Amino acid sequence: MTPQEETATRNAAPDTLAGWMQNPVRLLVEQASYAYSATAAAAPNFTLGPVTFSARQREIVGILGPNASGKSTLLRVVAGEVKALSGRVELDGRAPGDLPLRDRAQRIAIVHQESNLLFPLRVWEYVLQGRYPYGRRLRFENEADCLMAEKALAQVGAEALTERRMDELSGGERQRVVLARALAQQPQLLLLDEPTRYLDIGGKVELMRRLRRLSEENRYTAVVVTHELNLAAEFFDAIVLLQGGKCVAAGKPEDVYRRNLLEEVFKTPLEVERSSSGRPRVILRGESNDQAAEGDSENAKSEPGGTNKNLS
Repeated sequence: MTPQEETATRNAAPDTLAGWMQNPVRLLVEQASYAYSATAAAAPNFTLGPVTFSARQREIVGILGPNASGKSTLLRVVAGEVKALSGRVELDGRAPGDLPLRDRAQRIAIVHQESNLLFPLRVWEYVLQGRYPYGRRLRFENEADCLMAEKALAQVGAEALTERRMDELSGGERQRVVLARALAQQPQLLLLDEPTRYLDIGGKVELMRRLRRLSEENRYTAVVVTHELNLAAEFFDAIVLLQGGKCVAAGKPEDVYRRNLLEEVFKTPLEVERSSSGRPRVILRGESNDQAAEGDSENAKSEPGGTNKNLS
């Protein structure tokens, strides 16, 4: 290294350190594992982990993997709903499961796959539920709560739905309102379990763009369970890839999205290329010419006289 390069390195180091200090790790998951079984004495039906990843303010982490790989279970461990059997999970240095329920609800907001309604609430009533962690005993919502609920609806573009009933909404409209309720909690950590499940492609892209913008503007840290490989690669900062309860890769999308690895995890022939943004993009890989030729040959042999109908 030249003297000039050494000087540049010394000068850059304090800036880098200052950046880390200004935006320290908010969520730390280190060698976390979990297992559950039908009874306490029975062998585990499913084992998760160990899993390690971290996230800072404004960062979005995607949890990917095939069905039954442990994605939702990992989200529950991060939320503190279940306690890790080993390792640690910390939000700003504290284990979520050790926080009082009220404090946890003020710090962590969860958007589940399904949000069952006991009563057909109006949208504004539903979103106001996000303010319950800040209420006092025997006290109803105040003006500040109402303003926060209005702001949350505006953030997701659902102001026009305020007076609608929840059971009258389309899948896309309902998903926006559910997200608004989570935002009304003013959380530090936003957890979403398959938020694009009932959305068409336009709605999926809109939701991801909105989540990206909200994370930047409000300094949220978000963890999202999804099956959308390409949307995750385009909008997320890091990926945790699970298979059969094991973490097979974690890191930046460009580091995790390797063809051989994705094919092994999803049991599907795939190709990985770069999009115009420089992010990885996954496409289905068709049969090779050799495979197609072999298939044509077999078809030809099965025809009377050995003739391939497709070539006639």
